[in-house]
Amino acid sequence: MRIILLILSLFTPFSFAGEQTGKIGLFYARASDNLHLIFLEGNHATNKPACAKYSYWLIKDEHSTSGKSQFSQILAAKLANKTVTITGLNTCSRWADGEDINYIVILD
Repeated sequence: MRIILLILSLFTPFSFAGEQTGKIGLFYARASDNLHLIFLEGNHATNKPACAKYSYWLIKDEHSTSGKSQFSQILAAKLANKTVTITGLNTCSRWADGEDINYIVILD
């Protein structure tokens, strides 16, 4: 059963999305358009889509429940100096040159 789940996970749309682990280096919030932009310290992201020309991550929809949750997770991790893993959506819909965040995991 685990092998089947592993094989199926390899073919999901997010299999080729970007992923990066590190501490939050910069957390930028702008009031004029409600933009929330995150840079992680350390290694660059892997498997980012071609549209993601820069190494920042973006909360796709700051007004949604998931966007508010992501904001809270990022802020908590930044204030506590925790390491996180961010995995993208394989899209650049919030801004044309940065990948949208799918999920955030606080590691330590």
